[in-house]
Amino acid sequence: MTKRPSVLVIGAGHNGIVCSNYLAKAGYQVEVLEAQSAVGGGAATFEFADGFWAPGLINAPYGLNKKIYKDLGLRPRGGKTSEELNCIALDRDGNHLILNRFGLTGGEVSEKDINSYRIFRKEFTSYSKVLDPLMVDRPPRLKDMDRKDKFTLMRLGWNLRFGLGTGSMREFLRVGGINIYDVLNEYFDNPRLKAALAVDAVMGQRMGPRTPNTVLTYIQRIWAETQASTRLPTSKDILEELYDSAVSRGVNFRLDSKVTRIIVDEGQAAGVLLESGEKVSASIVISNADIKTTFLKLVGTRNLDALFCHRIDNIRSEGNVAKIFLAVSKLPQFRNLEQKNFRHRLLIAPDQRYIEHAFNCVKYGECSDKPVLEITIPSLVDPTLAQKGFHVVSISAIYAPHNPNKGWTALKTVFLDNILSSIEQYAPGFVESVVAKKILTPADVEEQYNNLGGHWHHGELSLDQSFMMRPVYGASQYDTPIQGLYLCGAGTHPGGGMTGVPGHNAAKRVLELAGSA
Repeated sequence: MTKRPSVLVIGAGHNGIVCSNYLAKAGYQVEVLEAQSAVGGGAATFEFADGFWAPGLINAPYGLNKKIYKDLGLRPRGGKTSEELNCIALDRDGNHLILNRFGLTGGEVSEKDINSYRIFRKEFTSYSKVLDPLMVDRPPRLKDMDRKDKFTLMRLGWNLRFGLGTGSMREFLRVGGINIYDVLNEYFDNPRLKAALAVDAVMGQRMGPRTPNTVLTYIQRIWAETQASTRLPTSKDILEELYDSAVSRGVNFRLDSKVTRIIVDEGQAAGVLLESGEKVSASIVISNADIKTTFLKLVGTRNLDALFCHRIDNIRSEGNVAKIFLAVSKLPQFRNLEQKNFRHRLLIAPDQRYIEHAFNCVKYGECSDKPVLEITIPSLVDPTLAQKGFHVVSISAIYAPHNPNKGWTALKTVFLDNILSSIEQYAPGFVESVVAKKILTPADVEEQYNNLGGHWHHGELSLDQSFMMRPVYGASQYDTPIQGLYLCGAGTHPGGGMTGVPGHNAAKRVLELAGSA
């Protein structure tokens, strides 16, 4: 009887669990090693105050990619399904603007902008479909291409030329590498509409609306959104289903098992060394950790080429999002906003200049005194997150530097007070309802989640760090210079979010190479 190949996956984040699912399904013997006491990585819930639970770092997940959902035969517990997640651009005077995939309401928006929004969504959704050949597979190499690389590029060219048509193709090529600020000004007049769309292009990125490539990050977000399954409503549901699926296929999860070194024997990954001193052997090692941690700390520069190490060291991976979790005694009272809308994304970003000015601060190592805020109330969807009669408010605040000039010790209280003050202007009485609070700066994210730089996506999604250049040349197809070592985390193509696509693509690459061995 042939012995099943043994695989170690470092990190039980959602990409690691997706990858382990596919490999176990293919007959591999898989063990997942997780440093924390729970699975889920950055998406795992944790108690931030007595009886109050934070829903993880992700405020509003796009949702697991529908191909993965189908491949793994996932089923929502209790038949739960997600509702359409609207985006509500808040207004101090109560003229809130509500956006969804299909149209706009409220906000005294003009008929011109309503029509332009339909055109804009249709056009940018078509742009995102052009990327299909690149996304749910390994990106093609631009040097020493094999047949599959050439076929992927051929499909991409076909989609670009014949999928879009001549007019849309030219427009795609015109806007693809420029900034979202100028493009939105071409389409719309309403400042809050433009700001809401710009936030989707820059959230989680060290970019402002005027930064080149922000059209690309917006298109990537649209792709993730349109390709998401709607059957799992929260990140907690996604993690539970993925974990149950993996366990049912024989995947073994070892929690509180921090990896301190990947064992390399003559250029071949042979296993890992745990913090406890235990050595675990395997024929294949797959890292769900961030790229810098994987190569510079776990593998070690002594096992890598100097030029490759230089590329890794130059990855831009400093986070700029602070997470704030609040326990409140009552729901916030936003002027002229019905309670049914509290289940959606609430944005404080009056216009694009406001976002750009907030970004200016982080460029100079400062915290914005008027940060852009994305607010959700996850306890309305999952009441178990809060004590009875209370609620949990989750906030993503940009921009917050990883290493501010004055240090976070002196700035945390000031930054948090500015955030609460901003919300108070839209929901009078909010501050006095707060009974507990927790802030995670990018530096805290780095420490708590073993993520060098504290970046949501383990690295910027700019053009030079995307597709066949993600994370770097020489490791962009999930395999690495170390034989038997693979990557499956958010630092690989196509990036972060709750899509699970990096884990899917990495497993596909492992099976592809195993079949050709």
